[in-house]
Amino acid sequence: MNPTVIAVALALASAVAYATAAVAQERLAAGGRPGRMPGLLLRGAWWGAVGLNSTGALLHVAALRYGPLTLVQPLGALTLVAAVPLGARLAGRRVARNEWRGVALALLGLGALLPVTAGETPRDTLSLPQAVGLAGVVLVFIALCVGPGRRGRGTSGRGLRHATASGVASGVASALTQTLTVALADSRVPGAALVSWRAVIVAVLVAVFAVSGLLLAQSAYGSGLGAPLATLTLANPVAAAAIGIALLDERFRGGPAGWALAAAGAAAAARGVVLLSRAPQAGADMRGDAVAVREAAATVRRATARDAAVRETAVPESRAPDEAVREPATVPREPVRELLRDPVRESARERVPTPP
Repeated sequence: MNPTVIAVALALASAVAYATAAVAQERLAAGGRPGRMPGLLLRGAWWGAVGLNSTGALLHVAALRYGPLTLVQPLGALTLVAAVPLGARLAGRRVARNEWRGVALALLGLGALLPVTAGETPRDTLSLPQAVGLAGVVLVFIALCVGPGRRGRGTSGRGLRHATASGVASGVASALTQTLTVALADSRVPGAALVSWRAVIVAVLVAVFAVSGLLLAQSAYGSGLGAPLATLTLANPVAAAAIGIALLDERFRGGPAGWALAAAGAAAAARGVVLLSRAPQAGADMRGDAVAVREAAATVRRATARDAAVRETAVPESRAPDEAVREPATVPREPVRELLRDPVRESARERVPTPP
């Protein structure tokens, strides 16, 4: 079978797995506090999302075995195409017309990219110095995106920065994965080493960037699904394609006409992704409800603490401090009887003469 067909089929299956995982992660993030990873680690639903991400990653690795980065990575945009309708169905709403326009543009753009990116099975790989240098540069970029000194415009700005970092990390992981798969395939050649130091180091780097991309994506989904997933979906193929063109000698087919068609397809796909990113999210309502409940609970706690502090400090000046906290004394029974006596009736009773 044609390697390009195999790569496209595997990439499509990978996109569906990634889309399902993204919807699950966004719903988990919407129902809890952002940044609370320890709590997510105890939830089976989160590990189910991790399993879906792992399945998508394995399918993606297999696709990279049969197709170049410039072919496989743009197909990752189908993750958003599948995630938005799936998220709408789980939220109990219909897919809007604007969303269908986004799906159509994304598919049209990807269709324009396929003829100019389809090529032979990849053979070029990153050398060990290239892999280590690339990893260092990208780690610095990720630190600049998510560092504590960054102050975005609220939760949305933080989510977009984390989504950008996640997309770049995933794109680098894909480029390193392609190098790893080709290196392992070459190790089967008679006389070649079974496992080289380059393969071991690249495998470690792949694990680091894959896990980083997963955790950053989970953090990004705390601000919603559409915009972070759109940012991640665009950053991933851009980073991977840049690595493929700059370091792996990958090219678009067709000369200047191929480059023009690729640019037009990329622009159409980007426009479709932007339209899909504006889709209404049920997670935003869930998140708003959760925030409202937390704010109401915090208000009640503050009011209770304030009232308790007022009661503790409000001691009457006429009493001693030790008397202010005493329980009110019980009223003696005899004084109560005296108060209940009717003086008029008692005086009349005294004036009545007793019979002899």
